[in-house]
Amino acid sequence: MQNDIQTLRRILRENRVIAVVGLSANWYRPSYFAAKYMMEHGYTIIPVNPAYDEVLGQKCYASLREAAEKCAMKVDIVDCFRKTAEIMPIAEDAIAIGAKVLWQQLGVRNEEAARKAEAAGLDTVTDRCVKIEHARLFGGLNWAGVNTKVISAKRPRWLPY
Repeated sequence: MQNDIQTLRRILRENRVIAVVGLSANWYRPSYFAAKYMMEHGYTIIPVNPAYDEVLGQKCYASLREAAEKCAMKVDIVDCFRKTAEIMPIAEDAIAIGAKVLWQQLGVRNEEAARKAEAAGLDTVTDRCVKIEHARLFGGLNWAGVNTKVISAKRPRWLPY
């Protein structure tokens, strides 16, 4: 599992298409907030949730395999907003569709699934929020009271905004 700053920064810099498994259409849910933030920062979001037809203006797919089959874009990051016990089949789907990263959100830590994904060549991140890590590493935490442990007054030149 790769939760160090350099690896997280590389993953978020190199991978721009995120399939959010368990993305809710309810604006007050963390998955919605994280996906909306990432969209606003130049990432493409592919919602994966069988309960919805559309989330955040994007077609929603019932599974990762359906998204890979029907969506024109290749998934880079599989962002998991599911319970720890439900991660293994998602990891297997991420491997099957050729994703590059298996990302388990805050509170989610299925180490067996992470090991399986790593053995298949995927980068893995556990117990981290993609939105928080992006904000922490690329200057999005510009409000008081947050200790990012990364101090810089300069925004990276490669950022699109």
